[in-house]
Amino acid sequence: MSFCSFFGGEIFQNHFEPGIYVCAKCGYELFSSRSKYAHSSPWPTFTETIHADSVAKRPEHNRPGAIKVSCGRCGNGLGHEFLNDGPKRGQSRF
Repeated sequence: MSFCSFFGGEIFQNHFEPGIYVCAKCGYELFSSRSKYAHSSPWPTFTETIHADSVAKRPEHNRPGAIKVSCGRCGNGLGHEFLNDGPKRGQSRF
């Protein structure tokens, strides 16, 4: 996973400097700091992608309300999109 450090603290969880979050594998633009918000998740959370093709999505059959997300350019795994779990009613959380 690009952002996650499963055995330590996630360094970008509480990082709110202006900028662009890119894929760790290919460098493609994924998220802007403008769409980042604080959440109880240990991973950084965003409400939207930079480009329509920043991420590719596929159903996560064993997790209702979750969609598997990967880089739209190289397919690197990024985690999940959680439907209707964003900061505002009806928004999703990446």
